[in-house]
Amino acid sequence: MPEGHTVHRMARDHAQHFAGQRILVSSPQGRFEKEARTLNKKTLVSVDAHGKHLFYQWNNPAAKRARSTMMHVHLGLYGKFRLHKNPPPEPRGAVRVRLIGDDQTLDLNGPTRCEILNKAQLQTLKNRLGQDPLRQDADPDIAWERIAKTKKSLGAVLLDQSVIAGIGNIYRAEILFLLGIDPERPGRELQRTEFDELWQLTSDLLKTGVKYNRIITVAPDQIDKPLGQLKRDERLLVYKKSNCGQCGTRIRKFDLGARTMYACNKCQK
Repeated sequence: MPEGHTVHRMARDHAQHFAGQRILVSSPQGRFEKEARTLNKKTLVSVDAHGKHLFYQWNNPAAKRARSTMMHVHLGLYGKFRLHKNPPPEPRGAVRVRLIGDDQTLDLNGPTRCEILNKAQLQTLKNRLGQDPLRQDADPDIAWERIAKTKKSLGAVLLDQSVIAGIGNIYRAEILFLLGIDPERPGRELQRTEFDELWQLTSDLLKTGVKYNRIITVAPDQIDKPLGQLKRDERLLVYKKSNCGQCGTRIRKFDLGARTMYACNKCQK
């Protein structure tokens, strides 16, 4: 499942390619056919992201009163976008929705959710989402209040999208390693100063991820090449590593929060 940096990068790129245009919308697969008719030939106003969720706002320029419609997309494990230059090729696979703009076409296959939300439904969804470190309206105090009260392990809490939105399995392992925090430590044992460091580090790493369109947790002074030229095994510090790069200890691999966790027992006490 894409982590938050990927989803924010998609929102940025889709807005650049399609915002401000009247879009031809269809559902080659047929499962979004009714909704596609509602959106067809409307103007895509903006694309926004919150955690792992995408929000596409549309306006109907022909309407006497400006009315907006919101399309929500959650890719889940199997969702995937494909971008084509116009004229687009024939739809490949089960394309849930196709957006044809002035110069390019966007196909969406296999999302967990692709739907139109009214205002109440949109608000209900956003109320379930935690604070997103990539959003300007994020309030870290809200995330802190939830973490400070929970007995759940920090490794599990960081995967809870209702606490901090956008962190996935890779980021949680890397963040806790960089901070030297035991993933099994209860959230309520975290100090406020430690949380502040965690929030800032998460924000910085996600911003780097958006910039380079990949997860990079090594610091520039740890390597001898530009971040954009790093190979896959050079970008991470602990996730799927066999030994700790700092102390050489065997990396511990175990289940935590229904996902595989990676940690160094020596560096993360």
